[in-house]
Amino acid sequence: MLTWPLPALLTWALAWGLALALRAVQAPLWAVLMLPTALGVCATWLPLVASTTWRRVFVAAGFPLSVLALGQGAGLPAWLWLAPLALLLLAYPVHAWRDAPVFPTPRGALRELPLHAPLVAAADQANVQILDAGCGMGDALVELHAAYPQARLHGIEWSWLWRVVAGLRCPWARVRQGDMWAQSWAGFDLVYLFQRPETMPRALEKALREMRPGSWLVSLEFEARDAQGLSLKPHARLQAGGGRPIWVYRIVSHGTGRPTTL
Repeated sequence: MLTWPLPALLTWALAWGLALALRAVQAPLWAVLMLPTALGVCATWLPLVASTTWRRVFVAAGFPLSVLALGQGAGLPAWLWLAPLALLLLAYPVHAWRDAPVFPTPRGALRELPLHAPLVAAADQANVQILDAGCGMGDALVELHAAYPQARLHGIEWSWLWRVVAGLRCPWARVRQGDMWAQSWAGFDLVYLFQRPETMPRALEKALREMRPGSWLVSLEFEARDAQGLSLKPHARLQAGGGRPIWVYRIVSHGTGRPTTL
């Protein structure tokens, strides 16, 4: 794992290397400026390059800002600079900024989940419904499919770009574009999510209000807390790659009062 800001510096160096190579072969000015900018934007999709929203912005903006600072963008129509911004907004729409940034579930992180959240016997898993709320690029769907191979997997993602990527990566899952907060969680046997600490009370309240007793709520990184900030006792706590915890909760009561789990 590269220490920040080394990933950003390497990305900017690659962008400038591409720009200089394009200039050496006398490529059009728009290509010299736009292709390295697009390279920087695409690099933000890699978790090794940037793991937070602000770091993604810094990495994506580094090359075009340095070009403007050096006065190298003269003669380029201003509207062309909007293309990388449009690509960034497609990946991270403003509506989703209040939720957690895209972070892939570590490979193998959910391998032991069926031991702690047994849904049904393997022969009956075809009737099990699992939702990845905010599925991003589909990494968690891949891990959930490995953990519950016969279950029916669903993913919902606000970004059109990530919804397409997840759909291509996970053809066995039903992935759609939409708001995870507007989608009902009723009818799902397990809901998996990765949120921020500030939005976990909202996620817990939604789970308790909509999910039936006996169902499971699984959270990457952050534990469930209620509106008063009180932690909910987990059914189990697993360890994912990089030391990230996975919190497993079993819903045993409906309502918005003090929650209980097994």
